[in-house]
This record gives sequence, C-alpha cells and structure tokens, in this order.
Amino acid sequence: MKIAVPVTSSNQIDGHFGHCEFYNVITISETKEIVDVQKMESPQGCGCKSNIASVLADAGVTVMLAGGIGNGAINVLNNSGIEVIRGCSGDVTEVVKLYVEGAVADSGSSCQHTHGEGDHQCSH
Repeated sequence: MKIAVPVTSSNQIDGHFGHCEFYNVITISETKEIVDVQKMESPQGCGCKSNIASVLADAGVTVMLAGGIGNGAINVLNNSGIEVIRGCSGDVTEVVKLYVEGAVADSGSSCQHTHGEGDHQCSH
C-alpha cells in the first residue's frame, strides 16, 4: 500500500493540502511496516486544479492522509482512486503508523473554498 501525506519542512502534516511544501509517498509492507518514503514536490496552486492526483495515482498511491482539504480536491483524488482521510495532524510517521493500525478515521470535515482573482481562501 502507498499512502501520500502533505508535509511541512518539519515533518508535520500540512494543515492545507493544496498549499503544502511537498508530499511524502510512504510505502507500507504486507506486515504493516514503513519500508520506503519518497519526497514529491508540490505543484503550485490549488490542489483541486493541479495534476497532483494523477501523479500520485500513477505512483501507486491509494490513500491520502490530509489535514484541511476542500471538496474539489477530494473529488479529484477520489476520481483517481485515492481515498482521502481528513482531519489528520501531527508528526507524519506517527500518523501513518496509527492509520495502518486502524486508529485514524476521516473527520468528515472539508475546507470551504472560494476562488477569486488569484485569491484563495480556506476556512477550517
């Protein structure tokens, strides 16, 4: 299984999927161990309008652990075969381990986006 996580430079889950510094693509073994972590640069701009969903899907990602994420990005990821778990926060490695153990559930809460003239707002 491969899990993607929007990440800050301090290895924390970024609170805003579409504006993260980069993504970690984490490979989980059949014995539920982290066996590989690859850093993937984040495209600039809103996650719902970038090609990140197809790039992650092509890399074999099936799960996205995210903090804040809008419905547009969720739909694009879901349409690419990636399940989105919202409301995650904290150290990336710890959250991934908790997810693999079945201790992380989707918060059910999405960001509300408005797109104006180059402006992007998100309220959590």
